[in-house]
Amino acid sequence: MSKFDPYEHLKISLNHDGSLTRNYSVQTLNPNPELLQSQTVASKDATINPRTNTWARIFRPPKPPSSSRLPVIIYFHSGGWIAHSAADILYHEKCTRYATEIPSLVISLNYRLAPEHRLPAQYEDAIDTLSWLRNQAVSSSGDPWLRDYADFSRCYLLGRQNGANIAFNAALRSLDVDLSPLKISGIILNQPMFSGVHRTKSELKYATDDLLPLPVLDLMWELALPKGTDRDHRYCNPMKDGVQQRKIRDLGRCLVIGYGEDPTIDKQQEFVTKWVGCGGKVEAHFDDVGFHGIDLVDSKRAAFNLKLVKEFI
Repeated sequence: MSKFDPYEHLKISLNHDGSLTRNYSVQTLNPNPELLQSQTVASKDATINPRTNTWARIFRPPKPPSSSRLPVIIYFHSGGWIAHSAADILYHEKCTRYATEIPSLVISLNYRLAPEHRLPAQYEDAIDTLSWLRNQAVSSSGDPWLRDYADFSRCYLLGRQNGANIAFNAALRSLDVDLSPLKISGIILNQPMFSGVHRTKSELKYATDDLLPLPVLDLMWELALPKGTDRDHRYCNPMKDGVQQRKIRDLGRCLVIGYGEDPTIDKQQEFVTKWVGCGGKVEAHFDDVGFHGIDLVDSKRAAFNLKLVKEFI
């Protein structure tokens, strides 16, 4: 792959100041706080932290139950740290399905992107979101959708790819923060993005993967990790860090979903094995057949993943 250009593959270019020019267009959707007849879910945007310009899109099912409250899902989209938004049609529609079919209230975070904002900025945005949600729970002037319908004792962190990495690290950081009455009841990691300096068999076997070839995976980490670090940093290779391993036993339930033809599958399985070894409570569903991102293009896989998430919640 000596002539392969990961920047060209991703349709990005690196500027002299370290920022990216993103040479692609993605269809986005506006929120729809006033539910129209043709829409199944109401949504609206809320500012999380005006200092960092972070915001989230909240999704509410059309007919919340009157006799019980809804679980809350904090959703972290994928994009390899460097791309996409909570307003992208793909993630808007995915969160719509979570809100409708689980049913639940969904808070989709529009976190800051790398390399303009390197790690741990994304983890900080996630903790800001949890703190913001806690404030809604204790304030008489909190968001009415959350005030009237949310069960703050049943909150779940759900992410896909690098978003799953954010969900995991947000859960770890939440152990050091008083979020009561908020309670994280579970973590859902869909094809979590981990790696390391040492090449795994799956990284080498699927190095020319159509969606996530190895040079692209490496570039994503190069642009996201703190400068001067490598892929054995705990943000990328968490199970190499003894402190994080000791904290895992204090986390709640976790669901991990992965596919056998994903370049990162070996690190996902290593992650699960070490999680169990640390005394953590983890459910793993690894399908031997399926490539990275198959749930984005295969409606049956997407539906099955949704079923797994619903059963877990």
